[in-house]
Amino acid sequence: MHRIKLFRSSTGTLVSEVRSNHLRFKTSGSGQKKYDLLVIGGGSGGLACAKEASSLGKKVAVLDYVDPSLRGTTWGLGGTCVNVGCIPKKLFHHAALYGKAVGHAKKYGWNVEDNVTHDWDTLQTSIASYIRSLNWGHRVQLKQKNVDYYNAKGRFISPQEIEVTHKSGKQESLSSEKFVVAVGGRPKYPEIPGAREYCISSDDLFSLEKPPGRTLIIGGSYVALECAGFLTGLGFDATVMVRSICLRGFDQQMAELVTQHMALEGTQFLKESVPVSINKDNATNLLKVTWKDKSSNKELVDTFDTVLVAIGREAQTKYLDLESIGVQLAPDSYKIIANNEQTTVPNIYAIGDVLYEKPELTPVAIKAGKLLAHRLFNDAKETMDYDNVATTVFTPLEYGTVGLSEEAAIERFGVDKIDVYHAFYKPLEFNIAEEDSSKCYIKAICTRDSTETVLGLHLLGPNAGDIIQGFSAAINCGLTMEKLQQTVGIHPTTAEEVVKLNINKRSGLDPTVTGC
Repeated sequence: MHRIKLFRSSTGTLVSEVRSNHLRFKTSGSGQKKYDLLVIGGGSGGLACAKEASSLGKKVAVLDYVDPSLRGTTWGLGGTCVNVGCIPKKLFHHAALYGKAVGHAKKYGWNVEDNVTHDWDTLQTSIASYIRSLNWGHRVQLKQKNVDYYNAKGRFISPQEIEVTHKSGKQESLSSEKFVVAVGGRPKYPEIPGAREYCISSDDLFSLEKPPGRTLIIGGSYVALECAGFLTGLGFDATVMVRSICLRGFDQQMAELVTQHMALEGTQFLKESVPVSINKDNATNLLKVTWKDKSSNKELVDTFDTVLVAIGREAQTKYLDLESIGVQLAPDSYKIIANNEQTTVPNIYAIGDVLYEKPELTPVAIKAGKLLAHRLFNDAKETMDYDNVATTVFTPLEYGTVGLSEEAAIERFGVDKIDVYHAFYKPLEFNIAEEDSSKCYIKAICTRDSTETVLGLHLLGPNAGDIIQGFSAAINCGLTMEKLQQTVGIHPTTAEEVVKLNINKRSGLDPTVTGC
C-alpha cells in the first residue's frame, strides 16, 4: 500500500513523496529525482556514509565514475583502497614476504627447492579476481540497503542540484537536500617531458599483464617505498629516485631505518635526484631516464623497463564545479576546506582524501562518513577525531605508528619537555632464519613530567600493523609510560618488546635488547 503526499519544496517546486514500507521515493513536478542525500564518490568513505544514511530511513544515491588512467586502466565500485590501493598493495606485500619465508623454511627443516621462482601472471590474476568479487559485493550491498547507484559523472549546477552524465552521453539532473563529496584523489605526474606519455602510476601497477621488469620508482612517498619493497621482494630490480627525504610527515628516524633496511634487501636509492626527461627507445621498448644528481650537479642517464611515479595525489574535485557554487578549495591541492566535514556551502559536506589537511586513510573516511550520517539524520553530536590515528607503511619491515613523531613532539612541546624511550630488538623467528634485524626498532615519545603521557609510538618490524592497533587504543585512553611498563607482555612476541621499553635516549645507554 502506498501513501502519496504533495508539498512545496524550499524552492517552491511542487514535489510528490511516495512512501512504501520503509522506502521513500521523491520526484519533483518535472520528474526529476530528488534525494535526502547524494554521495559523489563510491570509495570506502562514500559507501559507508550512504549505507548508514539509508539505514536511518533516508532516500540516498551514490554517484561513482572512474576516469581511465593515462595508461587506460579503470576499475569497479569501491574506490582507491579496494581497487588500486590498500587491498592489492597489502596482497602484493604478502606475496613478497612469502618469497622470503620460502627461503627461511629451509632453516626450519623444510625441503625447499633452491631455484624457487615467482609467476607474475598467477599473482596478478588471483588478486584481480578477488578485487572483482569486492566490486560485486559493494554493488550488492547498495542494493540491499536500497541505495540508488549511478555509474556516471556529475557536476554541480547549484547547491541543490547536479548534472549527471552517463557513459552513453545521456544527461539528467538530480537534486538533493544534502550532498557528500567523497571523490578521493588520483596520482600526480611530474611536469617533465615524457612523464605522462610513458610512466605508470599505482593506478596501473597492480593490473599489469606483463611483469614490470627493471623498475624506477620516482618519489619518496609511502606508496613509492611500498611498491619498491614488494617489487624487490618479488625478484625485480627496483630503484627509488628521491628528491629530498622519504616518508615526509612521518618520524624521520624511523624513515631512515626503513630505507636502510630496504637497501639491505636490495632496493637501490638515488638520493637528492630529480627527473629531467623520459624517452622511449622504440627498438628495445626501454625507457631512457635522464635525471639531475643534486649532490654532483650532473645529469645522469639509465634505462628501465618500467617507470612508476609516486610523488603524491591530487584531489579529484576540479570537474565538480564546486568553486562556482561557493565551496572553498585549497589552491594547490584542490582539496576541500571544511569544518567538521561541512564545507563553505552549508548543505554540502566532504569526507575522506578530499579533505584539506586530514589523514588520507580508509578507516578515517569510513568512520567520518558514518558519524556524519548520524549527525545529519539522527540528531547525533559526535564528530570525527582526527588525532592519534594509527597507520602502517607496508615496507618489507613494516612501520607502524600512532601519535606524534619525535620532530612534531619537539616542535609542539620543546626538546626539553619530552622524553624518548627506545629499543632495538630481534624477533625470535629471525634467529633460526639468520635474518638481519639490525633495523628492528621501537620508540615511545612521552611528556617529560610526572605523568609521562605517551604522545607517540613507533614500531619497525614484522606485523607492525597488527601490533600497533591495540596500542593506539591505549594511547587514545591516555596511556602513560608507567602503565605501559606495568603491562605484562605476551612471550615470546614482538609486541612484548613494546611493554619492555625502559631505556631513555637521554641516558645514552645502549638500547639493544640482548635476551629475554
